Amino acid sequence: MPNVAGAIETIESHLHPEPSYDVDKHPMPTGREEIWRFSPIRTLKPLLQQGEALGGLDWSGEFPDGVEWKTITAAEAREVAIEPPVDRISAIAAERSAQAHYLRVPADVEIDEPIVFIGRGDGAQVAETFVAEFGPHSKATLVLRFEGSAKYSAKYDFRIGAGAQINLVYVNDWAGDSIHGGQISVEVGRDAQVRTVHASMGGRAIRIAERARYNGPGGQLEQFGIYFADAGQDIEHRMFVDHNEPNTKSNVDYRGALQGKGAHSVWIGDVLIRKQALGIETYESNKNLVLSEGCQADSVPNLEIETGEIAGAGHASSTGRFDDNQLFYLMSRGISEEESRRLIVHGFFNDIIRRVGVEHIERKLLEQVERELALVHGTTRTADHA
Repeated sequence: MPNVAGAIETIESHLHPEPSYDVDKHPMPTGREEIWRFSPIRTLKPLLQQGEALGGLDWSGEFPDGVEWKTITAAEAREVAIEPPVDRISAIAAERSAQAHYLRVPADVEIDEPIVFIGRGDGAQVAETFVAEFGPHSKATLVLRFEGSAKYSAKYDFRIGAGAQINLVYVNDWAGDSIHGGQISVEVGRDAQVRTVHASMGGRAIRIAERARYNGPGGQLEQFGIYFADAGQDIEHRMFVDHNEPNTKSNVDYRGALQGKGAHSVWIGDVLIRKQALGIETYESNKNLVLSEGCQADSVPNLEIETGEIAGAGHASSTGRFDDNQLFYLMSRGISEEESRRLIVHGFFNDIIRRVGVEHIERKLLEQVERELALVHGTTRTADHA
């Protein structure tokens, strides 16, 4: 399939630098640029440097019948990619990847069991490029879980065919010294239904640009996410939904909790409704729960609307502490304050976790939330600041 990145009108905006595989088109950030002003540049510096080709993570998993998996060259990956890199980290990832991974689910193939891959780092710096194509009317759930320690940069592209029903689940369960940056691009085919769930529970610093667009009318996209930032930890999710086709839908809901001095989360939500995107419907939401002093949650929702002929568009953002009314209600029924707070946080995240649709991943995420909550009343994780 030819690369159609150039077929879509260029976006002229400080929020959308020109996509390019040329690293020189993505200068080394200073922190004053709009797309970098919330990011810990010094911490992310290893992912911003050019150099020799790097190896990848140690991947494990099983391939169900009907799934094609192979390695391809960087040039071949560019031919099937949805778009070029949109920032320096993803451009470096594409440039320094020794090879690319390719996954394909053919048309009309339905895979009942989740496809689960676990990528583990051994402390080294690695870079990867990954392209997945899901054929028309296919049905599958793909889970990518990240573990161990790494300085990891990556560029991921997921092309979803017409009428397909695809779930994409990412679980960032890194060791506390890891840094992870890159770009995830999703193309939603005509009348396709796509759900993504992104959980960031570990690592020293995470910065992911998550981008989506449509390849025909009728596509539906749901994007859910949870993150838990501890002391000295930076977690940044940058969302962009490009409604470039009519009668498409999107719903984005990300929720985060923060605890410990220096805990920092960033959520940037941006929806572009192009002039040809008639009858679309979109909503984006971000909620942050601050559990202790010394945390910072930056939340910036954006709507760029070029036509008034839409079904609906909205956004919401909130950051705050526990709801006093909820605490009072639970404590008035004999529940301790500590247990009341635990129940509120579980309720805050459960609405997202239950959407994963993979039982053992849901259970694992609930266990991770429980471990994070134990740190609120125990010893919090520490990390060096950038």
